[in-house]
Amino acid sequence: MAADNKKKKTIQILQKYSMLVAGIILMALAVNLIYEPMGLVTGGVSGIAIVVKYLTEPFIEGGGVPVWLTNVLFNVPLFLLAFWMEGKKYIVSGLVGTVIFTLALYLIPVCNLQLEDKLLGALFGGALTGVGIGLVFSVSASTGGTDLLAMLIHDKKRHISAPQILYVIDGTIILSGAMVFGISNALYAIIAVFITTKFSDAILEGLKFAKMAYIISNEYEKIANVILTSMDRGVTGVYAKGMYSNADKKMLFCVVSKKEIVQIIEIS
Repeated sequence: MAADNKKKKTIQILQKYSMLVAGIILMALAVNLIYEPMGLVTGGVSGIAIVVKYLTEPFIEGGGVPVWLTNVLFNVPLFLLAFWMEGKKYIVSGLVGTVIFTLALYLIPVCNLQLEDKLLGALFGGALTGVGIGLVFSVSASTGGTDLLAMLIHDKKRHISAPQILYVIDGTIILSGAMVFGISNALYAIIAVFITTKFSDAILEGLKFAKMAYIISNEYEKIANVILTSMDRGVTGVYAKGMYSNADKKMLFCVVSKKEIVQIIEIS
């Protein structure tokens, strides 16, 4: 029995990291094959990196500061800040993804696909990024960057939601891209962001239905606290009786998205 459980857990870990790596490769392909060559700044650290690379091209032989290097330079202090502010809360879920994403950006060669139609590039890049993000988020991972920054700010400014903070950060990055590459490119970048959102939602949520999660555990207080503080979700506790054991128990239930079901399982 123990051997079967160990084998099952190993398979689950392999599946998780396979999806993580696959998603990150798709995201890196979008950056190195479409966004960077076409000058599409869609937000995130990769958007900052594309702007930095373009601005440093006249001063650095070989084409400016590489995107992967800016990704490192931005994320290292960010993770140190996260560790100082929150301990290990965000480190585990984001560090592995950030390292893999940086390696993918480094190993995948920057190649101009010669897409003359920028709309096609925005659609294709958005689809790649959306599927990639969906796969990464489906295993409760991240690639650090502006997502992590938004969560850190949200922890200190609880009256502002993390998505709202992220919109402001990424909007500022897209605006910087408009100043460097022009309004036309920025509009195509916004189209790419829209497509990214649609594809990632399709991967994470499928049909637009919420899920009711029921949790029965002796550690209900600890679990409820994590759901309330880490997920920003309401949770209700009711008394229940186990019909087999005839024991009184506390049952928690909360409404979550399909994406958050993964987090609920891990918390429980």
